[in-house]
Parts: sequence; C-alpha cells; structure tokens
Amino acid sequence: MPDPHSFAAAMTSSLNDARNDTGRMAFCGPYVLSAITGYPISKVETAVNAYRNLPPDLRFRVKGTYADEVEGALAVYGYEMTLKETFMHLERKKRPTVWTWMQKPRNAWAHYILAIHKGKEGHWILIKGVKMCDTFTEGRWTFVCDGPHRGARIMEVFEVRKSLAL
Repeated sequence: MPDPHSFAAAMTSSLNDARNDTGRMAFCGPYVLSAITGYPISKVETAVNAYRNLPPDLRFRVKGTYADEVEGALAVYGYEMTLKETFMHLERKKRPTVWTWMQKPRNAWAHYILAIHKGKEGHWILIKGVKMCDTFTEGRWTFVCDGPHRGARIMEVFEVRKSLAL
C-alpha cells in the first residue's frame, strides 16, 4: 500500500472535478475517488490496485470496485468512509430513489457515495449538497435535479469525511 504521507493533501473549498488523465474511458469508482480527493484518475487507480495487492506487472485499469476497495483507496488519501444507510434488505422496487433520498436532511458539507442500480449493474455516484458527479457527467458536478440518476434505486449510502487521525 502506498505511503499516505507521499501524497500532498488536495483540500479546496470548492468541488473538485474528476480528472481523467488516462487517455481512455474510466469507470465510476475512480471518477468518484478523483472528485473527492482532487487527484487524477491514474493516481486513484494506483491506490485501488495497491489495495488489491496486485503485483506491479499485473496492475490493470480499474473497471469495477467494491465498497472495501473504495474505502481502502480513500484511506490512502486521508479520508474515512462509513456506511450510513443500507437498503439491501428491501426488494429493488421498494428501495428509495436518488430523488427521494435527496429530500432527507443530511450534512451539506460531507461527501456521500451512493451505490445505485443502473440496469443490471451497480454504479457509484457522488453527492455533495445538491450536486452530483460520476462518469455520466464526465467528472463534472451537476445539480442532482438535472442529473441522469434521479429515478435510480439506492442500494447503500456511504458518508465520506476527511480523517482526523493521520
């Protein structure tokens, strides 16, 4: 795992656009990680691959991520990810949509990673305040009400905050 002190903090008061510096299509996990940390997708893919304990010659682009891999990559950059809500016990049609979840009170300063259904696949989106970011917005922040996932069903909600124990 990379040394967390070898990465400079990228704290800003505004929202970071995800930066795809790979020259190829990137997937939702790296986009979300890039938008939170402010680091380019190539660096967050390196952190995910390091968490996966792959030998350097077998490190591939990151196509799919599990929650523990996202959490592990965030920890490298000094962030904590905690599960706030899970709807996995409900059948898919009974799970709340992104739009109904947006109506609930929450911390406007925290990042929220939502695991949603997109077709038959799972998908990560990032929400902070009333804005969202993911691969469908090409890493740019857009208002949730204008975004492509208003009606998507939520599987799990994670809150991400800067770690106080570095």
